[in-house]
This record gives sequence, structure tokens and C-alpha cells, in this order.
Amino acid sequence: AVATIGAKDFVKGPIASPEQLINGKVAGVQITAPSGAPGAGGRILIRGGASLNATNDPLIVIDGVPIDQQGGIAGSPNALGLLNPNDIESFNILKDPSAAAIYGSRASNGVILITTKKGKSGKVRVSFSTLNSVSTVKETLDVLTADEFRSLITSKGNSSQQTKLGTANTDWQDQIYSSAFATDNNISLSGGIRTLPYRFSIGFLNQDGILKTGNLKRTSASLNLSPKLLNDHLKIDLNVRGILSNSRFANEGAIGTAASFDPTQPVNRTDGRFGGYFEWLANNNRPDGLAPKNPVGLINLREDKSEVKRLIGNVQFDYKFHFLPDLRANLNIGIDKSKGEGTIFIPDSAGQSYIRSVTGGGEASGANNQYLQEKENKLFEFYLNYAKDLKGIKSRIDVMAGYGYQDFKRESLAFPDVAANGTVVTPAGNPFKTQNTLLSFYGRLNYSLMNRYLFTVNFRTDASSRFAKDVRWGYFPSVAFAWNITNEDFFKKQQVLSDLKVRLSYGETGQQEIGADYQYLPVYNLGTGTALYQFGNAFYNVYRPEEYDAKLKWEETSNYGAGIDFGFSNGRFTGSVDVYYKKSENLLNRISVPVGSNFSNEIITNVGTMENRGIEFSLNSGFIRKRNLTWDFGFNVTYNKNEIAKLTFVSSPAFLGYQVGGISGAVGNTIQINSVGYPVNSFFVLQQVYDGNNKPVEGLYVDQNGDGIINNNDFYRLESPNPDVFLGVTSAVSCKNWTFNTTIRGNFGNHTYNNVFSNSGTFRTNSLNFLSNVSRNYLETGFGNNQYFSDYYIEDASFLRMDQASLGYDFGKVFNDRANLRATLNVQNVFVITKYRGLDPEIAGGIDNNFYPRPRVFSLGFNLDF
Repeated sequence: AVATIGAKDFVKGPIASPEQLINGKVAGVQITAPSGAPGAGGRILIRGGASLNATNDPLIVIDGVPIDQQGGIAGSPNALGLLNPNDIESFNILKDPSAAAIYGSRASNGVILITTKKGKSGKVRVSFSTLNSVSTVKETLDVLTADEFRSLITSKGNSSQQTKLGTANTDWQDQIYSSAFATDNNISLSGGIRTLPYRFSIGFLNQDGILKTGNLKRTSASLNLSPKLLNDHLKIDLNVRGILSNSRFANEGAIGTAASFDPTQPVNRTDGRFGGYFEWLANNNRPDGLAPKNPVGLINLREDKSEVKRLIGNVQFDYKFHFLPDLRANLNIGIDKSKGEGTIFIPDSAGQSYIRSVTGGGEASGANNQYLQEKENKLFEFYLNYAKDLKGIKSRIDVMAGYGYQDFKRESLAFPDVAANGTVVTPAGNPFKTQNTLLSFYGRLNYSLMNRYLFTVNFRTDASSRFAKDVRWGYFPSVAFAWNITNEDFFKKQQVLSDLKVRLSYGETGQQEIGADYQYLPVYNLGTGTALYQFGNAFYNVYRPEEYDAKLKWEETSNYGAGIDFGFSNGRFTGSVDVYYKKSENLLNRISVPVGSNFSNEIITNVGTMENRGIEFSLNSGFIRKRNLTWDFGFNVTYNKNEIAKLTFVSSPAFLGYQVGGISGAVGNTIQINSVGYPVNSFFVLQQVYDGNNKPVEGLYVDQNGDGIINNNDFYRLESPNPDVFLGVTSAVSCKNWTFNTTIRGNFGNHTYNNVFSNSGTFRTNSLNFLSNVSRNYLETGFGNNQYFSDYYIEDASFLRMDQASLGYDFGKVFNDRANLRATLNVQNVFVITKYRGLDPEIAGGIDNNFYPRPRVFSLGFNLDF
């Protein structure tokens, strides 16, 4: 089950991050669209993920170099977004256990192989593209207008609240959002000098965000050389790409604040204090510490800037032996190096950081902080490959054996927390530096009999320095069988099907991206700033022992798969059906331990078990194939069921599970749970009681256990934030010089907790020194106090979304037949059909709070090829 998506099938339009090119294109691959922030990346899940607390991201391999899965890159909105999508030739997604198992310890979440564009022999070809876009605010949170809020406070507020009302009419969301412009320009040169094919490209992206002050500038350059030497016995493939990314991150805290800030107050104040912005003041004439801060001030008075440099390169030597042409030796040497640094400056007049307590006593204002991180990933890989046709027995054998070495270094400097005037608010901690190494031995045997019966056997063993010596090595086998029925004599007699293949596979894969390195070692770490030790009048950080598990090891996943590939009408219609079952064991989970048995009452250890089972169906067709009219149509749908099978070493009926999913509201509130027998992150809520008019009754819930009181025992587990079914539909119509492309995606059975409604859909009469606007949802419920744990706020977030629609025209030859010109008009985020009442139903993790809205984007692009 390997899906290949080429450049001609990519999603069209403004694409800042590579995964957006294949969104909705592949069955079993769920890509949650990124937020509207410049350069933001989407979440990728292949067949439901395989972990509770480690990463669920697939392994990404760029031109043979597996990139670091451990976190992102400081200062970058999205590490994968540092690869220019315009340089990508194809994606290969390894979903099947037999295909993914060759990557062993890192393949439990699937593997995505990215191949970049290469040069071709021949004359010089120059390609230039420009895509210019305007992003518009599609929708904002539905809150009361200034007049509605004044009417509410006048009718229901107390005298203290009524005196705080202002006379302005401010739409705070309108103040922080605006239409945004983006331009993406790329030029490439490719060709060949004798036996030296080459490609060189330069790209520049400048993207503004609809949240004011946000911006991303990305400059990229890539070089590929692929010469053939020694009478084509030696092939060399050199890939080098450098990226420079400069970002200014808008203060996304302004999103939620704009929805709740009093609309009767003005944006500015007349005396110029606090940067000239209105702020709620306490009795000491300083900004109230409990009050929200002016959203426009949050945006304009914070400069969060970064610069990220990244170099990804490798050279691959493929040598076909002169004395034995069937034997090849392949050597791959690669590097992935990055440096991210940035500064955050807030002036001392800004309300958002007007008063800050200095360690050891005193006060300071504003901030002038910095950070610096460096990463380095080195790769050395060598394998031998022998392939031979054995005509005497109508067979083909293909054997590979290899060795891999990959080393990862990460380093971060420690800086003090500094006020705008240079006062040290909190002293710097210790700098951070770590290194881990992965050693691998692997082999693969492919055997084909009469081109009908295909057998594959893989074996890989990996050792990671992240684990203790006695559990350091992991072993990952896989086997697969395929029957190519197409080549059977009896198949050729029928006229219905043109292709038919049956596949079976089993494989074991691993997960070693478990968070911090060397968690099996007993170590001392620097204590937090809230646990300082006093000597005289000075306060000092102290070291303290950390909890650890000396037997910490891999997470392991067993994969079973079966599939049918089919085609009919002479290949005009092709498709596949796959069923799979994944069982992940030894999952990391934080569990309670007896007091005194470790240095904490909880440790992370290998204890969990989780299962995913599902069905995938895909169909691709060329409905129309005429001289001046073609229509290609693709459809894929996936059903996935996720369930936790084990969480602790000893089961207990009284143990409900581990609560997760923090929400905005009172500190420490959670709304989800990991519980045996239920999907990951199921919602854990109270069942709301409704009156005769189907209106929720405040504070009244179903007594689940019938004991006459409502308490923790009455919480019940509700639907998952992940869909049961998701699908993608693509269509491409060409009529003479015109083309029209669309991409539609859908999620069904997923639910979202509307934290915006639960947090601001109430009217509280209190004596605070400020007023807060309310969501229009208050007019439906009439809640006087927050009902955070009511299942009323769990909404069906199923949706059908048209991601993009593009219209293109090919002008043909221009400039005296020296070039080809093509123009494209594109609309992104065209429409969404959903019952969800929040801003957007597609929320990774299922908790809707402070979400950066996805804009609607209109773009016009030109491609010129010489």
C-alpha cells in the first residue's frame, strides 16, 4: 500500500507548506489544514496514528535524508515549511507495514518520501512562476455589538457594571484583522552539460497574515547535479538546498481577547499612557492584573521576530559493478542543519507587561528577550543490492542489505528574562545540549515467480542511544505476498476487469521519538523559578533529582494489512480497497507510582496498548478522453476506529483513565480523557438536562450512577475529536486551452468542544474592575455562570469543505515562440458545509479556543517557460 502523488496531481493555489500539496489526495492519510497564520503547518495522521504521548507524526524523508522528528525549529512556524513546495517532484506515502518496516524504529506512524525536482539532459530550460494572493477574513466570532452589550448591561448588570460602560462602538475583531497580501516567486534553470544534468532554483515567499503585524519571508535556493560516469556505471546525485526564513509572529492572544473585550470602550486613550491604548485600571492607576488587555495594544506593542537558517543536503553514489552488473553499491551521505534565533520586545509602557515581579524583589516593565537554537542531523548509509532475472525458473530475485548511521545534535542557549530597560526579571537557566545516535542494519528480499506471485521479506534492527544497553536494540520484521491475477491465463479470458492484484502483509515497526533523550538515566535538573532557595537576601536555583525509568524502551506496533488493486475499461478506471489492523504496545504513559519508589509520584513508562482498524477505498478515473476534452476524477474514503486497550499495569474498575485536554477557563480544567475501551482523547463531560423548550437548564445534569448527587462519578465519555470517516474528492477538467480543478474534503463523526461558547457564553454579575463582552450563544442559554463540563458544548463538527477551485488558461507560445505562458486564477477555502456553530469545524485536537481563522484566499498566477 504505497501511494504516489506527482506534481501534476498536486493541490493548486498558494501553498506555503509541502503537506498541503497532497491534502485530500490519499486514502488513509488525514491532513488537518493549518491555521491561518503565515507559514503554519497541518497535522498529518496516517491510519490513525500509533501513540498516546509520543509523536504521531510520520517520518519524513527528503531525497533520502530522514529529517529530525524531535520537535520543531525555534523561530519557525513549521519546520517542514522550510522546504519550498515548488521544488517538490513527488510524494510516496508508505502506509503498508511491509513498505514502512524498512524504516524500522521510526515507521509506526507511516513514512512520507519526498523527492525533489531533478535536472534533465538537453538544452537549458528556464521556468519562472509568480503567484500573488489576497487573503480575506472569512468569518469572525459572533459576539454582541456595542449597542447590544450596552442594552444587556443596562438591563441585567449591577450598578458597578453600569458605571463602567463606555460610549464608543468598537468592533475589536475588525481592529485586529485585515486583508493580507502574499507573493510567491520562483525561477529555475535546468538542463545538461554533456553527462551532467543540473537544476538550480531560487524562490521567494512574502506572506502577510490576516492578524495584523504577522508576516513570513522565506528565501530558498536549491541545486541538483546528477552526473553519470564510467560508462553509466556510476550515478551521482547531489542535492543541496538552503533556506532563510524571517518571521514576525503576531500576538495570537489578541484573537480571544478581541472577542471578549468591552465593545463600548475606545481603542485609544487621550493621555498617551500604555502606548496610547485604553486599558482597564486598578485602584493604583495601573493596569488591572486580572483584566484582559487591549487587543490592538497586544498586537502593535509586541515585536516577536525570528530568523531561521536551514541547510539540507546529501550526495548519493550508486555504482553498478563492471564485473557483475546485477550488483549495485549505494552510498548516501547527508546533513540537515538549522539555526533559529529570535527576539521578543515589549516596551515598558505596554499594558500587557506593565508590572513584572523581579526575582529577589522589585518590579520591572516590558520585555527584551532572545533565544537561540541549533540542530544538526548527520546521515551515513550504505547498502548492496543484487537483482537478477532467473529465466530458467521464470523468476526474479532482488536482494538488498545495508547499514545506516544517523546522529542528532540539539543545542539551545539560555538567556535571562529581561525587562525593556535591561533589568533581569528571572536569571538564565542552564544551556541545553543533547545528542542521540541511531545505528541500523537492514535487509530486504523480493521474489517474483512468473510475474504472478510476489513475495517480500524485510528485516531491520535498530539501536538507539536513547535507551539503556539491555533494551537498546529493536527488531522489526515484515513479510508480504501479492498475487498478480492479471497475468493468469484464466483472467485474460474475461472482458470486465483489466487489472487485478491481491495483497497481504504483516510487519512490526517502532517509535523512538519519545520526548527528551536519556530518560532511562537518573539525573539532576535545575529547579523551577518557583522553587528557589534563599541564602541571606539572595535566591538561588537548586538542582533536584528527576523521576526516571531504567527500562524505558521502544514503542512497538504490529501491522496487518490486506488489499485489492483493480482496474477496468482498459485502465480508464483504477482503484484499490485496503483493510488494516494496527496494535501499538509498550506505549508511553504517565502513571502513578507508590510514594518513595521514585523521585516523583508519577513516571513515564512503557505500559499502554492502542488499536486502530480501518478500511480504505480509492478510485481514479478518466471519465472523458477526447481530443479537446478530458475529465479526470479521483475519490478516496477512509474509515478508522481507534481504541485504547491498556493504560496501566494493574487494571481497576475504579480507575477511569487519565484526564487530558486543557481548556480555557479556571486553571487546570480538562475536558478529555484517555480511557480503556474508548478512543484517544474522548470527551469526558456531564450530561446536560434540558427543559420542555429544549433549552439547557443551568447547573442541572443527569445523575449517571443514581446516588442523588452530581459529582465526579457522573462524568461520562463522549465522542472522539477524530473523524470516523474522512474523504477526498478531486476533479480536473481540460477543454482545449482551459483547465478547471477542484479539491473537496470531508470529515464525518468528529466532534469539537466549543470553548469559546463555554468561556464567554455566560453573563456574570460580579464586582470586577472591568467588563467583558459575551458570545451571542448567551442569548440561547441564558447561563449566569460557566458550565465548562456540560456536554452541551460538545458539537458535531462533521464538515464538507471545498479546499480550492482553480481556473487555468494556456496561452501557448509567446514572445515569438520563445516561451510558453500559462495563467491560473485560484480560490482557496471556497466553502464549508457544517452544523458546527463555531468559527471553523476543523480543529486539530478537538478543542476550539483562540483559533487563528483560516482566510479565504484569491490568487492569480503566471507560469512562463523558456
